[in-house]
Amino acid sequence: MATFGFLSSLPPTRCGLATFTDALAGAMATRSDNAIGVRVVDAPQADLPNAAHVTVVATLVNGDPASVAAAATCLNAADVAVVQHEYGIYGGPDGDEVLDLMAQLHVPIIAVLHTVLDRPHAHQKHVIEEVMRRADVSVVMSQAGLDLIRDTYDADISRVVLIPHGVAPVTGVLETSEDAPIVLTWGIIGPGKGIEWGIKAMAHLSDLSARPTYRVVGSTHPKVLAHAGETYRTSLIEGARRLGVEGTVEFYGEYLTREELSRHVRAASLVLLPYDSTTQVTSGVLAEAVASGIPVVATAFPHAVELLANGAGIVVPHRDPVAMARAIRWILAHPDDAQEMSRVGMAWGAQTHWPAVGARYRAIASKIAKVAAA
Repeated sequence: MATFGFLSSLPPTRCGLATFTDALAGAMATRSDNAIGVRVVDAPQADLPNAAHVTVVATLVNGDPASVAAAATCLNAADVAVVQHEYGIYGGPDGDEVLDLMAQLHVPIIAVLHTVLDRPHAHQKHVIEEVMRRADVSVVMSQAGLDLIRDTYDADISRVVLIPHGVAPVTGVLETSEDAPIVLTWGIIGPGKGIEWGIKAMAHLSDLSARPTYRVVGSTHPKVLAHAGETYRTSLIEGARRLGVEGTVEFYGEYLTREELSRHVRAASLVLLPYDSTTQVTSGVLAEAVASGIPVVATAFPHAVELLANGAGIVVPHRDPVAMARAIRWILAHPDDAQEMSRVGMAWGAQTHWPAVGARYRAIASKIAKVAAA
């Protein structure tokens, strides 16, 4: 029996990091194991709601040194601590408060690196290098991320491993309709997702007899919502109206359950990821889309270039709605090739379902725990 401790944002917080951590905890902890968590928050909370797979035992309140000590005490009760690293969730410049907590941990640490910058400024570089130095093992989720660590950062590359982003298989039979093709973008919504370019691409497809519907599924990121409300989503709706495509663009702004999301994915003819980022080395939505067997059109961020190189989709230039429309048009016009993209994606995805990914993390946890006990 083992106890795994997780430091991260956690459900009911609606963000990809929270969802990832809860899924990883469920994949790592078998029936005889425990998963405890420290929830990272910006302000004190009155209660500690549990996630589906994690018993929340403490909160780390950004900017509160006393909560750092309490959080460390709770994580030290585990056999291994799994620290999710993302610059934006921890307090201090570039999230450097996570280093204070890691300095107080006496148990082996797995650090999961969600963002690896190709051109970090000095302090960003210091923070992630210190995270890797204090962790027994650091995990990246793409070869692009591993290459960046090797080429850009001062790190012991022998203690950095590549484990793909886990995916939950889409349940049910694909329900794509040839009469009304659906182009799907899903995930947490906010500036930088590039959805405005996807809407502009729809304007270049108005001549198709079976004109596709662009379906945007997902709630606004909670931090964006707190600071800017629904300004971005409103701008997208207005943009669709100005382009005359409001009748073929649909927004589903609620946070969906896995079953509800699966229905949208099963109905899609293809997934469009028009992200603005040119440096993104990890995308959970990309991984799930490929594994679900849905052809993908994505901008040329590193993770997309890597995952789509085997033929599971098409990479297009950033901020280029004409190229996006051309790729969408090609997939819709070539069903046999789209089917081959689906086959390739599902073959890749079979190796990255959460149980297999969780087993790899468990093996690392077991190894570093034995070394610490020796």
